[in-house]
This record gives sequence, structure tokens and C-alpha cells, in this order.
Amino acid sequence: MRNSFLLLLVLTGFLPVAAQRQPDRVYMPDIRTPKLFQQNNQQSLPLISLNSADQLELHFDDMSGYPKNYYYTFVLCNADWTPADLSAFDYIKGFPQNRLSQYRVSTIAATRYVHYQALLPDRNCIPTKSGNYLLKVYLDADTSKLAFTKRMLVVDSRASVGAQVQQPFDNEILRTHQKVQLAVNTQQLNILSPQQTKIVILQNNRWDDAVRNIQPTFIRGKMMEYNAEQDCIFPAGKEYRWADLQSFRFLSDRMDKVDKSKTPNEVFIKPDLERNNLHYLFFRDRNGWDEINTTESLNPWWQSEYANVHFTFAPANNQPFAGKSVYILGEFTGNQIGDTSRMQYDAANGVYTKTLLLKQGYYSYTYVTKDNKRPGEKADPALTEGNYWETENEYTVLFYYRSFSSRHDELVGITTVNSRMGRPGF
Repeated sequence: MRNSFLLLLVLTGFLPVAAQRQPDRVYMPDIRTPKLFQQNNQQSLPLISLNSADQLELHFDDMSGYPKNYYYTFVLCNADWTPADLSAFDYIKGFPQNRLSQYRVSTIAATRYVHYQALLPDRNCIPTKSGNYLLKVYLDADTSKLAFTKRMLVVDSRASVGAQVQQPFDNEILRTHQKVQLAVNTQQLNILSPQQTKIVILQNNRWDDAVRNIQPTFIRGKMMEYNAEQDCIFPAGKEYRWADLQSFRFLSDRMDKVDKSKTPNEVFIKPDLERNNLHYLFFRDRNGWDEINTTESLNPWWQSEYANVHFTFAPANNQPFAGKSVYILGEFTGNQIGDTSRMQYDAANGVYTKTLLLKQGYYSYTYVTKDNKRPGEKADPALTEGNYWETENEYTVLFYYRSFSSRHDELVGITTVNSRMGRPGF
């Protein structure tokens, strides 16, 4: 028995390097709609507190239509999502490899799939250290058959993070950007050098444009303060667009038409127009979060229908953006720049298009562009949406600490603030 357990540990420690460094990625084409969120809250970061009863809901579908043996494990990572130099024995209480045993074959839906779900962590596999974790799901207890990966955060709240979103002073970005003013109280930590700490700032839970590698400008006793004007600046964008796909029988305001003669159905979203020249208008959006739901059945997880959803973005004058690619970003594309989110330019009609297989639900998304010749440059909504300081955005600040005796970055502080908090009308 002991030898079998050691073999499992060795296998989980030697997943492909490429897989270890690309969080939130689907590797098998049959996998659809992978979601990991706080219990009963689809619009939440996959975050739990260390040594608590917190649990996350895991959901995903296998479109092959027949049950398979899926397993999962956790891999502890550093702040930059590289694997920590630790054995699974050091950060997991229980078994490092566990089977996902709860599944149901879809009912009612014309498209057949198998829905898997779980509450994690369970008593068989409990993280014992704070930090970034990569949830890995794979087939047949074979780690080389990786299905998908998802990020997970475990926080041990030993630092108090204070943050506020403000308008920049710089006249060039005064009306287009937002800055995050922040300070961290490290009273409970033994910090001898600021190099022991790391800050990560997320806008609307996007990791692709996160602010990283910033150092405090002032250290006043146990208080660390950061230069928001220089280091914590984000393009503000505009309120997210939406597509209500909770019903394929009745057209919502953003649906143009539905072709029910095919399985899956074909759903066409009304063309989205360029908004960078339009005046700012506030409305409550979901900042890129999806919600799987349907008005046509009782349980959306295994009774919802799938459809090929056609998105269209129409640039001004029906001309492409020279030297740039257009991407559609939201939780349903992993908020990542890549093939899944890249749109294709249709020269005959002068529009960008993208077709995605999506489950019934409510989808929130935005369009961005990225320079094809500057891979290191961040995506920007300036050309597609416009940037307006007034935009409602949500910012999450993660504070990491590494003691001189530790071999990984501990997540010891987190806070989330809204850019319109305390402002009129919110």
C-alpha cells in the first residue's frame, strides 16, 4: 500500500512542464464549460481560507457523452504560477490523487454530454499551506492525459491590504485610466526585506493584464505603501457587453436568431459595434463573469442545452485594425489571449467573427486588440470599446510573502475593491 501511495506522488509531481506553467487551460477538445468557484456563487474567485471549512464547486462537461474515470490533484505554485520546490507530502493532507466520482448524463437536452461536479477540497485531499494552487484534472489516473487545469487560491490572512481606486493625476491618462492606491499592514509578519514580498493586482479577475513585480515606495514601520501613479495603472475600458442565452425558445435582447434545425442549435448574436467614439453610459454589468442557467429546465448543470454561438464585431467603416488582432474576452474564453478568443476577419462583410460552443446561461464579455508584432504588450480595449475613467471595474489585490526558511510564496493577504464604491449612483 505504501509503495502504491509513493507511486501516485511521483506521478503527480512530474506532469509536463508546459502544462504546469499554463493555468486555466483546456487540453482535451471534449471538455466544455469548466468552472471553479466559491460554493453557491458562480461570480467569485476560486478562493478559500487556510484551515477553514470553505469549499469550491467544480463543474465541467464531457461532450463525448459517456462516463469516464477522471482524477484530480493539486499542485502548489509560486506567485508567478511556477511549481513550488516542494513535495506533495509538504502541502497536501491525505491522498494527492483522487477520483471524481459524481457525474450525471445530460437529460432533456438534445446535445448529449456527461456533467461532472465536486466540492473541493474534500477530506481526502486538503491543502495545508497558503498560496497559489493549480487544480489538474486528468483521465484514468494517468497524468499524461491532462484534461484541463484551473487556478485556485488559498489565503492565510496575516496581512491587512487596504486599497482604493482613484483617478490618475497624469493629464495624458486622466480620463482614460484608473489607478489602485494601496498599502499593506504587515504587523504579523517578520519582513526583513521588501524582496520577501510580491503584489499582484487583477482587474475584473483577469490574469492576462495583471500588474506584478512592484516594490513598495515607502516603508513606515510595519506599513508598506506603493506608488499607484507609476506602478498600479490600468486602462479603464467600458462596461462589459452581455448575451442572455438562458433560453433558445425565446429571443433575448441580444439574440438575433436561432437555427433549431441543427444539433447543437445555431445562435446568432446581434452584431456588436465599435464603442470607442460613444459617450460613456453606466449600467450594471458582470465584469466578465458567466452564469450557467436556463429558464427551460430545473437543473441547469445537466439539463441545459448547448449551441454554437456566433459573435460578430463590426469595426468602424468595416475596415480591419492594421497590424492587430481582435479578441473576445470573458470567463467563457478563459480571459486569455489565444486561439480560443481570437476573432477572424471576414473581408467580404467587413466584420470580425467568432463561433463558440456554449452552454445555456448569461455571458459577459468585452473586445480588445493586441499588436501582432509585440507579443509582450498587453491587450487594450481602446480601439474596440474605448477607455473611460468612470467605468465600473473590480480590482483584486493579492499579497505574497516568503520567509527566509520557506520554499514557496505564501498568500497572506487579499482584498477586492470596486472603482465606483462610494460614488453617487452605485
